Amino acid sequence: MVVQAEEGRLIAAAGRRVLVATAVPVERDAVAQALPGPARELRLPALTLERRGAYDLLAAGVGPAPAAASTAGALTAAALAGTPYDLVVSAGIGGGFLPGAPLGSLVVADEITAADLGAETADGFLPVTELGFGTVTHRPPAALVRQAAAATGAGTGTVLTVSTVTGTAARAAALRARHPRALAEAMEGFGVAEAAAAHGTPVLEVRAVSNPVGPRDRAAWRVGDALAALTTAFGKLTPVLESWTPHDDHR
Repeated sequence: MVVQAEEGRLIAAAGRRVLVATAVPVERDAVAQALPGPARELRLPALTLERRGAYDLLAAGVGPAPAAASTAGALTAAALAGTPYDLVVSAGIGGGFLPGAPLGSLVVADEITAADLGAETADGFLPVTELGFGTVTHRPPAALVRQAAAATGAGTGTVLTVSTVTGTAARAAALRARHPRALAEAMEGFGVAEAAAAHGTPVLEVRAVSNPVGPRDRAAWRVGDALAALTTAFGKLTPVLESWTPHDDHR
């Protein structure tokens, strides 16, 4: 694929293209280690991409709002250049709900859900959908989820997007009560999925578990192990991402 950056625009030959959005550079670099070929830096207005073959890697920022804004910027630039992405992947490390997602394990989201988008009431939490507007869940393509999980050995379930990381047993229990299929929480997936949905682009979320969801115990976190698991996962995942097509979900 011939690629160049010209006056802030992306120019590329035709071919499958995948945007991988992480929160921070260390997660982006963990993904990059699994991808072949030299890296090229592409500077666009307000963001920088690292290109490795068919993959553009973006450190989109921490939290759903920066993740949505940065992902939308990359998607828009690609669309304006006439080279839209075929798939967006939200990737990184996150907290796992025990016992389903122990430290070092992988989770592929079959639902990407905004856990705290709504209203607190005297009767409990109401998601924004029950207030009559918006959405709180995006569902990645089912065939892609199955293939990704099979290739990586990941568990599948709901990955929650939170604006405030869970730090108490009480909040962890409340989240599990509202979302019994939750396997992990992170801070960017829903924002990335919102941007992808606005462009009509399929989305996938992959998380490597660095800590249990619940009371904060930094000494027990295994960030290095989770980053290594993320690299290993993408080494196994790339053939799936490159061969999957939307038609797979209609067979």
